[in-house]
Amino acid sequence: MKPLVSILIPAYNAERWLAETIRSALGQTWPNKEIVVVDDGSRDRTLSIARQFASKCVSVVTQENQGAPAARNRAFELCQGDYIQWLDADDLLSADKIAKQMELAQACKNNRVLLSSAWGAFMYRVSCAQFSPTALWCDMSPVEWLLRKLGQNLHMQTATWLVSRDLTEAAGPWDTRLSLDDDGEYFSRVVLASDGTRFVPDGKVFYRQLGFDRLSSIDRSDKKLESQFLSMRLHVAYLRSLEESERTRAACLTYLQTWFGWFFEERPDLARKLEQLAARLGGRLAAPQLPWKYLCIQKLFGWTVAKQIRQRWNRCKSSAIRSWDKTLFHLEERNLAISSATAAENASEQKTGLPAASSISLPP
Repeated sequence: MKPLVSILIPAYNAERWLAETIRSALGQTWPNKEIVVVDDGSRDRTLSIARQFASKCVSVVTQENQGAPAARNRAFELCQGDYIQWLDADDLLSADKIAKQMELAQACKNNRVLLSSAWGAFMYRVSCAQFSPTALWCDMSPVEWLLRKLGQNLHMQTATWLVSRDLTEAAGPWDTRLSLDDDGEYFSRVVLASDGTRFVPDGKVFYRQLGFDRLSSIDRSDKKLESQFLSMRLHVAYLRSLEESERTRAACLTYLQTWFGWFFEERPDLARKLEQLAARLGGRLAAPQLPWKYLCIQKLFGWTVAKQIRQRWNRCKSSAIRSWDKTLFHLEERNLAISSATAAENASEQKTGLPAASSISLPP
């Protein structure tokens, strides 16, 4: 019997994409799999859509809204798999993603090895997913992985990982205090507990990135900023627990500086704490700088106004790109429907020897 892989899908107000995501999970060529969908108190048709797929290998449960980390913890409690595949409710897996990773897992025979894969971002058209390799797309030790993640501000998308049950239990549950960067913190902890990462380039994940509408987009809410701050503090502690050196402290300082601008004026109390953390690392944080095209606005109206204008411009640009991609997506769907209808008509004509009903010209 091949090892059982549990595909765990937390879902909240995901009616638009959930069916496609579940079909992606069901379509995995790895034969021994189960799928657990946890509806996190959705207010739309997410639960009813999930229940349409309920079967011997697809379990669907619901709970009051508690956030993605709590939904993921519930899914893990319910699953039986030897390996865990996390999958957000709007993302997709290539059909052989799990099979490719399991080939390596069975070859290396070490449950503490953490498997990753390639991922590409898209909006509506999966065919346009952009796979952009980073310094994390290779085999690494835990300290090297965290060093690159913090020092270069990189990340791996949630679904790229395939994690053994032993390693999942060693890492501990998802942190329910976090509403932002919960995945970054969690998988840093998984890496910390691992014997290193192994990258499987042929396994692919399609990450639906709909711009500023995603939960992971940074806005000015106190809850998100507090979550980001806590996650940053934990990241620094994880890397320093593996190695206390000049290079790890430099990576931590770069990481803090990268995110410092989000707290600089919106949350000066958290900004001060970041400065204090930087001082303990032997460095200091500089006042954040906006791109050159916003410097005149900053001089005239201040940092906050200039930053808000930049955010609004980025939102408008993202919205325009998203709308265009959506339009092309619907055109492709329409053309596909027309092609399918034409093919059905041709098949009917060949079967009966008569023109298809829709092509018969009726007399007036």
